[in-house]
Amino acid sequence: MELSVLFTTSRSAALKLFDGGTYHTRRPYRVSLNGAEPVLADRTITSLYHLKPDTCYEAVVLDGSEQVGAVAFRTQKETVSLDVRRFGAAGDGVHDDTAAIQAAINCCPAGGRVRIPRGNYCITPLFLKSHITIELQQGARLMLCPDRSRFPILPGVTFAPEGDFLLGSWEGNPLDCFASALTGVDVEDVRIIGTGVVDGQAQLGDWWQNPKLRRGAWRPRLLFLCRCRQITVQGLTFCNSPAWNLHPYFSQNLIFADLAINAPASSPNTDGFDPESCRQVTVAGVHFSVGDDCIAIKSGKIYMGARYRTPCEDIDISHCLMENGHGGVTAGSECAGGIRDVRVRYCLMRNTDRGLRVKTRRGRGENAVIDGIVFDHVEMRRVGAPFVVNCLYFCDPDGHSAYVQSREAQPVDHRTPRIGRIAFRNVDAQDCGACAGYFLGLPERPIQSILLENCVFTYAPDAKPFVPAMADGVAECLHQGLIIRYAGQVTLRNVCLTGQQGERLNAEQVESITWEDEA
Repeated sequence: MELSVLFTTSRSAALKLFDGGTYHTRRPYRVSLNGAEPVLADRTITSLYHLKPDTCYEAVVLDGSEQVGAVAFRTQKETVSLDVRRFGAAGDGVHDDTAAIQAAINCCPAGGRVRIPRGNYCITPLFLKSHITIELQQGARLMLCPDRSRFPILPGVTFAPEGDFLLGSWEGNPLDCFASALTGVDVEDVRIIGTGVVDGQAQLGDWWQNPKLRRGAWRPRLLFLCRCRQITVQGLTFCNSPAWNLHPYFSQNLIFADLAINAPASSPNTDGFDPESCRQVTVAGVHFSVGDDCIAIKSGKIYMGARYRTPCEDIDISHCLMENGHGGVTAGSECAGGIRDVRVRYCLMRNTDRGLRVKTRRGRGENAVIDGIVFDHVEMRRVGAPFVVNCLYFCDPDGHSAYVQSREAQPVDHRTPRIGRIAFRNVDAQDCGACAGYFLGLPERPIQSILLENCVFTYAPDAKPFVPAMADGVAECLHQGLIIRYAGQVTLRNVCLTGQQGERLNAEQVESITWEDEA
């Protein structure tokens, strides 16, 4: 057992109980604080609540009666705790509690806590403040108003002599959007914790109807962070979002731990977590079940990529459960600023269409470099296509044009994106559907390198044919092996495919292939 403290707040802590498990530990344990009655812990990322500020604790982990780990920590200091009920919040699911909760946030001094106790709180968008903690306690539910006419609008970009001022964002462009349930603009040192719920209630309004139609502004999220830093989000459940659930934008030093992010499978564009042009992001112990990609890493379309040149980088994703989405971890397609250094470790993907999904296309630009993506110790169960890299993704109005979709080499210029190094190690993919992997580079700029090491693939006998990559000319697949087009160096080391139809490897226009089976 490897036991460590991920972080503490004034009222909570997050522990990592690592025994080789992914989202869940391999067996249940019990955790005792300062000798108190132990509580059950069966997830690798485990949260502790109801702690006192500025207090020393020792957490002891027990396997049966045997102690298998111990760690000491101290909670953060707290200046004051403000209860939103004292500010007039009713929590009855009827009255509008926005002003009362916002007043508590605005009045909270640095180092203070805003406490939201059990109750149903009807709200329109709330705005965060620096240097505070907001705690949604057990049974607390923020219920977002479904009436868009009551939402403020964040202008996409305001041009000013000293530089553009960005606020609203929609699918990679600086466009007007409605403020989100929790909105942070230029705030830092904020903690949003607890076991409460942020409910977008999108099913009660018209958010999911005609989702590509702009009405007043583009749809809101449940959490939107613009130019924020040192933000921690722990323990909450986010559900029924009007659009993307969590959307950090040009932000850094972010931690998202022990969350549940839920949306109906039929809900449009309800990505779970979409960091855009962010850096130093940790996602740990999050359960995703959404209507689109579970995680989609982005850096804007061509205007944003060329003007700001801000990649999404240093992203660490671990011990997450991703299910019922289009992709487990997606890079793109809005990636004109680049994506680099993404680590996905000890995660479980279940019933997603794809495991890794890279989406880019000609026209994303020379800054659209995707490099340094590593999957390590990832389990997949009933994933249609574990690995898909698609450089001919047919998004945007010109997505089906000859320039975007041509299999003939085009001139390499300022419009040409690039895929660098992608590595998969220790991947166990059981009951695959379409294929083990589909890699489609550009003929004029092949994928630099693909590494598969210690990877196992089996196939579901009841799987249905499936199109792995959304590009013109890609046919449905069923029980295929690895399909690679336009790549540089391909290294396959101890890769086992059982039950595929046809060849294990179907490769065209690949510069070099090394396949080393285990002796």
